[in-house]
Amino acid sequence: MIKQVLHAGPVALLITGAALAADLPRRAAPPVFTAVPVFSWTGFYAGFNAGYGFDAGSGSNGSTTITTSAASGLIDNGGAPGIATFSNSRNNEGFTGGGQIGYNYQFTPGSGFVIGVEADAQYLGFGSGRNTATFTGTPNADITFVNPNGLSNLDYFGTVRGRLGYAFDRTLVYGTGGFAYGGGGGTSFGLPNSTSDSFRTGWAAGGGIEYALPADSFLNFFKSSAVTVKVEGLYVSLDRNGTNGAFAYSNSTGTVYNVSGTGYASTTGYTSRRSDDFAVVRAGLNYKFGTY
Repeated sequence: MIKQVLHAGPVALLITGAALAADLPRRAAPPVFTAVPVFSWTGFYAGFNAGYGFDAGSGSNGSTTITTSAASGLIDNGGAPGIATFSNSRNNEGFTGGGQIGYNYQFTPGSGFVIGVEADAQYLGFGSGRNTATFTGTPNADITFVNPNGLSNLDYFGTVRGRLGYAFDRTLVYGTGGFAYGGGGGTSFGLPNSTSDSFRTGWAAGGGIEYALPADSFLNFFKSSAVTVKVEGLYVSLDRNGTNGAFAYSNSTGTVYNVSGTGYASTTGYTSRRSDDFAVVRAGLNYKFGTY
């Protein structure tokens, strides 16, 4: 009997221990935390922009006056010298729009310095109507007068710029500067074979602020963290080679009349070299390839 009790003791203890363990609270598995991705500006991007350009050059006002001798027959003024007057206003003001591509590199995700490079190409509607002259007398029907300053239209411009900024998570503040180019319209309005100087180069500098839209923003039509919007200001200066000073040509013979010629005209307000300076304020939207 005693042996039976001794043999039953361990079994009873195991049964009692199991019952007590069943009453203890169960240990739950530790929760699994998913790290929230930190936004980074690193990556290639492409987008479009639109804005407005403003004349920022000096000496854009005034006029050029060409006084032709009565004997030249260029302008008939009843035996008196004839006068042709051109406004030198560049009228560098108007709509601009285009596209851009670029690449950014952020040194530390979240907040930190960002470097990059961007290239853009823009339509530009500047300078229409600058070749209009007013006359004292009646110009010879065979003669076409052109502005000797060679003030050309700007139909387009573009830049290739470096960017340096600081990111506050999804907000990037930056400065930018680099190479600029532009052209269109020719150097001397209407003058045959005078468009060799229509393409000009120069520089551009400015700055802006860019913001990466949250994926749930109603403006974010891609519904990803790769859409950014920006507001940017640029100052652009395009230089030009010296103009040839031609102010008229014959429609029938092709003879070109130049301000340096003698015996047929005198000129005031003529500028043989000048630059096109303008400022652009624009807004843009980019899509960054790679969401983070």
